[in-house]
Amino acid sequence: MNEQELQGFISVITRYFEQTTRQSAEMQVPFVLTGKPIILDVTGAIGISGARRGAIYFTAPAAMISALSQHLLGSPVELRDDLIDLTGEICNTIAGNMREQFGSSFMISVPIIIHGSGEQIRLHLREPVFIIPLAWQGLTAYLAIGLE
Repeated sequence: MNEQELQGFISVITRYFEQTTRQSAEMQVPFVLTGKPIILDVTGAIGISGARRGAIYFTAPAAMISALSQHLLGSPVELRDDLIDLTGEICNTIAGNMREQFGSSFMISVPIIIHGSGEQIRLHLREPVFIIPLAWQGLTAYLAIGLE
């Protein structure tokens, strides 16, 4: 993963929040993950195959996803299953939009939903794993990218 590719993910996230909410998400400084994966209330993961292999995941506080649903659906969602589904869709949108940068050989899987801490799930992230923190409405979410 090079700096231009990482910037591509940042641009996709920025564009997603601006188009969905008309509010910018504040991108924080990306870093390389050391230790356990960062897993918050709701997480959606997508496996990547083709010319690039690995996975990405988007994890966020339930309050952020509920607030995003207000913009997307016109009302906040409160049920855990709805929050998880929406998180999977956000991750799917991010991965799908990255095909513009990586091309048609950037194949994405159906979102995988992670319940709980995620420790019991083996994410196929390729090291090094880059973490992009983003803040929106006082809440912080993370996009993890592990591609070779």
